[in-house]
Formats: sequence, C-alpha cells, structure tokens
Amino acid sequence: VQCNVQDRDLGSFVEEIQARVAQQMSFPEGYFITYGGQFESQQRATRLLLIETVFVIAAIFILLQMSMGTWKLAGLVVLNLPLALVGGVFSIFISGGVLSVSSLVGFILLLGIAVRNGIILVTHINDLRFQEGKGLLEAILEGAGDRISPVLMTALTTGLGLLPLALSTGSGAELQKPLAIVIVGGMVTSTILTLLALPVFYYLVERKSEQKRLAVV
Repeated sequence: VQCNVQDRDLGSFVEEIQARVAQQMSFPEGYFITYGGQFESQQRATRLLLIETVFVIAAIFILLQMSMGTWKLAGLVVLNLPLALVGGVFSIFISGGVLSVSSLVGFILLLGIAVRNGIILVTHINDLRFQEGKGLLEAILEGAGDRISPVLMTALTTGLGLLPLALSTGSGAELQKPLAIVIVGGMVTSTILTLLALPVFYYLVERKSEQKRLAVV
C-alpha cells in the first residue's frame, strides 16, 4: 500500500495509521505490517542524530574544560544549551508541534550558536578578572555590557536571515521551514538568557573561588 502525505507531518500520520490498525485489524500468526519508505528513513535518521548529539555535547564539554581549565566554567557554558532549546521547543509547539529530521538539525545548529555566545561572554569575564585584575561583580557587569553588541549581532543576522524560510509556504518548505523555525525561536531565548541568566550563574559558581582568591591576596 502506497500513499503521499499532504498538509500534515509524516510522523503523526503514521502514528495514527498504526493506532487504527492496532484497534481495527487482526492478523493470523506469521503475518505482520511494516512501515517503510520515507518514514523508515526518517526514523533511522532521527535515531542517528540523537546519538550524534549526545557525543557532540560530550565533546563540547571536554574541549571547554581543556580550554578554560575548570569543569565548573565548562559546565556553565554547557548550561547555556538547554536555555537555547527552550525557545526551539516553544517555537515548534506554537507552529504546529511537528518534530522532524530538519528540526533536529536546527537544534544541533542552535546548540553551536549557543555555545559560541556562552564562550564569548565567559572568556571575556575571565579576561577582565584575571588579566585586568577586576573584581568578580565588576567583571561580570562590564563583561556582559561589552558583549551585548556581538551577541545581539549574531542573533539578529541569524534570525533575520532565516525568517523568510520560517515563514515560507512554497515548494521545499517542509524541509527548510522546521529548521528555520527552531533556530529563530531558539535564538530569541538563547540571546536573552545568555545576557541575563548566564552572568548570574557565573557569579554563583565563582563566588566562593573569588573569596578564596581575595583571601590569598
């Protein structure tokens, strides 16, 4: 049996078919149904992307720890990842709740942008503290203020560039639109939380180490 799906996502369509078949049909022993084609390829690609995402996040954490010299700051930057995912998940929800391979790719791209913004902010605060000798609170306030422009530029250029794809309805929109929606929505929350929440988390993490450093001095 072959069919083409229009005006809805493939995953929910197959799930409805599976539910109706299970409720209304029974098969003799030795007979079964398989769901192949594009759906099968999508399921395989989704599993592969999820596995790769776990390894990517682990690799990001290891590289951050090697670069910053402390697992606390590395964890602080990685903490920025779920903050970025909030906007992506919310944008999928308000746009129809369609989770596809394209949207998963958008999440991976969004994670990279969120990590970059977190690194820009944290490394600048570290430079102000350890190279220019400024206090913790002063370095956080000045560092967050200095990095508003580059973080906003990244968000605006990315969001405005992908906005036409997020609003597209023509041919190919089923592939491009989910990716763009995830990135545009995620950039909004990621930017706001990077500039507001990340400095607060940095202060909470480094407060005790700052007290010890001042006591030694």
